[in-house]
Amino acid sequence: MRGLRLALNTSVAVLVLSLPFTATAASRASSTVGTPIVATVVTASDSSRAQPAARGAIAASRNPVTVAAEGVHPPAEVTIHEGDTLGTMANFYDVSIESIAFANGITDAHSLQLGQKLIIPPAEGALYTVKAGDTVEAVAAKFKVDPAVIMSYNRVYFEPEHFAPGQLIFVRGAELPSLAEPLRVTAAVLRGPSFAATPARTGRLAWPVAGVITQYFWAGHTGVDLAAPYGTGIGASDDGVVSATGWVPVGGLRVCVQNADNIETCYYHTSAVYVGVGDKVSRGQILAAIGVTGVTTGPHVHWECKVGNQPVNCLSL
Repeated sequence: MRGLRLALNTSVAVLVLSLPFTATAASRASSTVGTPIVATVVTASDSSRAQPAARGAIAASRNPVTVAAEGVHPPAEVTIHEGDTLGTMANFYDVSIESIAFANGITDAHSLQLGQKLIIPPAEGALYTVKAGDTVEAVAAKFKVDPAVIMSYNRVYFEPEHFAPGQLIFVRGAELPSLAEPLRVTAAVLRGPSFAATPARTGRLAWPVAGVITQYFWAGHTGVDLAAPYGTGIGASDDGVVSATGWVPVGGLRVCVQNADNIETCYYHTSAVYVGVGDKVSRGQILAAIGVTGVTTGPHVHWECKVGNQPVNCLSL
């Protein structure tokens, strides 16, 4: 009897000690036969202790954004006003008339219409719409540039969809067809003839525009700045002969008139010039239009006067 009780007690002890191992084995077995795993719902009150603190995990965005390459600018859209030409547009935006003509499908430089919309390239080059079957190499060969020029400027390396059919791309430095008769604004200066026949002065110089003085004449500023709305007519300050027109650095598109008493009046930053060198003009006659060509922060005319090539204050003449 004593031996039987000892054997029974030993069996019970072994059974009790084996129960945790049996339960673990059963759990593992059940997970391998397709028993669904049910997610535990954590209530808001338990979230503070149920959610472990982040430990520097890196989360990637689902919508990566490519950083625009330096120097990339969108094309501009402008409207043609009275007096505008391909030449004045090219001078203002610092591109060639060929690049503007190509971007707008223009083959005749004289075909501009008032109110017409023009697309201006962001720099010197070709705006081109990708066609079905085009390759970067073929387009590069067409415009005689390296394929890397197209790939880099249009970010095709990282976003190849930019070269899909129908996409507008820009080919910087592209070789473009020339126009038969390009309207290009060039500087012209009257030389040789005497101004003895210049009409006598009719009094003090007239203001070229009824604007607001934004800067007076001083040692560091050789003229008087008069602000007025873009396109406002600029009148001659006195009778005279047009002595110069065209584009100059800083001053942009300008026109100058030789007046009596060896006075020359000049009007800078214009958007258009309506007279030519050698034309006789009358006091108040519209010579040009207010613009923003050259270095300027807004539409105005830089009214400059010289006596014997020496700058003087226009308001004193």
